[in-house]
Amino acid sequence: MAPKTARARRLGIALRHHREAAGLTLEAAADEINSTRSTLSRYENAKTLVSPATVRALLTLYGVGADEVVAAVELAKDARKPGWWVSYSYLLDRRTIDFIALEAEAIAIANFEPSVVPGLLQTADYIRGVMRGGPHTLSDNDVEERVRMRLDRQQRVFEEDPPIFDAILDEAALLRPVGDHSAQQGQLSHLLKMSELPNITVQVIPLAAGYHRGTRGSLHILEFADPEDPLIASVETVAGQMILDRPGDLRTCTKIMEHLRTVALSPTASREAIFTLLKGR
Repeated sequence: MAPKTARARRLGIALRHHREAAGLTLEAAADEINSTRSTLSRYENAKTLVSPATVRALLTLYGVGADEVVAAVELAKDARKPGWWVSYSYLLDRRTIDFIALEAEAIAIANFEPSVVPGLLQTADYIRGVMRGGPHTLSDNDVEERVRMRLDRQQRVFEEDPPIFDAILDEAALLRPVGDHSAQQGQLSHLLKMSELPNITVQVIPLAAGYHRGTRGSLHILEFADPEDPLIASVETVAGQMILDRPGDLRTCTKIMEHLRTVALSPTASREAIFTLLKGR
């Protein structure tokens, strides 16, 4: 099963809209192309990649114009192109792969972390500390593979046309030792450097803010370039990453992220807080 990328989601939404506009049920459309209802449903929900030939057959059946058919066929081809994460797929669970595939296409990423520095801003030494303190005992080689994977993932925010990245973290994440003293110092210095990039904003929620709506766990919200692509939210649970795309869940997650921005220090005050911690150690 291929990752649910933004392109695959967009294609699935288009297939569903065109089918409904044509007045066809899943069963009727599937019968016309000698397929099954469940297969067509998986295409529309981006759970299974649809071939360009099938896209052409479906949209022709739905009476879609030639230009739209060509564009959709190209989208189907693009959706099948492997991403950088494919070489690491053996390290990751299915939900994490799906999230990384979506993150790779986002134009805006907002991430709140209550306990650790956001993954896209972690240094190699900090990542090692996180991996060695994780729920599984990893060999040195396993740790290094995960370090390389996360560093590769970070390249998204340094591309020529990078996404906007809003990172919000609790002060507790800055105070918690991860790795040795040198690793901690290096991580704080790196945060300061990253906060100066035009596409990255770092905000710290001070302990003085008390209990807030993000105290229970991490939160990601992804935004995409195409207006047809709805927001995606993701939360971290003890069972792994959970992707949320239902309207009600998205409204709740958006409100929580807005609340976190208001209780956090400003970007300038956050840099000052990080600098004070760095010099005080």
